Amino acid sequence: MNTLFPIYVKLDQIETLLVGAGPVGLEKIQALICNSPQAKVKVVALEVSEEFYLFIQDNPNIELHHRAFSAVDLFGKQLVILATNNPKLNNQVRELCANHHILLNVADKPSLCDFYLGSVVQKGNLKIGISTNGKSPTIAKRIKEFLNELLPEEIDETLNLMSDLRNQLAGDLKEKINVLNAHTEQLIKQNEYDRAN
Repeated sequence: MNTLFPIYVKLDQIETLLVGAGPVGLEKIQALICNSPQAKVKVVALEVSEEFYLFIQDNPNIELHHRAFSAVDLFGKQLVILATNNPKLNNQVRELCANHHILLNVADKPSLCDFYLGSVVQKGNLKIGISTNGKSPTIAKRIKEFLNELLPEEIDETLNLMSDLRNQLAGDLKEKINVLNAHTEQLIKQNEYDRAN
């Protein structure tokens, strides 16, 4: 059973450390910045790929250090992502993070992770995270492609209208929820009708 608790983190309000800047590091920094363009990320790596350099150039929120990891790199960090193929380093950082209560993700090592970076579907303000509990990133990718095709491009317009409606509603929380639930039920029925005809 998947017992993971899904959360959405404001990466512009916390400090993140990424160790590694090769192909896997590039994948991780792309996931961070594409989902949270203002994320503050410190990157430490002995080797940095050209693609990685190109992706981070002109981003003032990414701080790159071309050197080996040091324990002091963890100072002030709330999230750490390891994109290395160094088991000894991974285990060392795992222990340090556990001792300092810092959440850790280790690429392709679910047993060392406190959290996973799932596949994400985004249409405007709608963001859906997909998790397979670390079992199959490939399946998560296929589900992401399916949902991207399924969700209408107009979903953001609908979200904005729902936000306006919520802000205009009077009454207590229960009353507001009842009105919003009834309205969204009508939207879904209309969408099903439109698809059928």
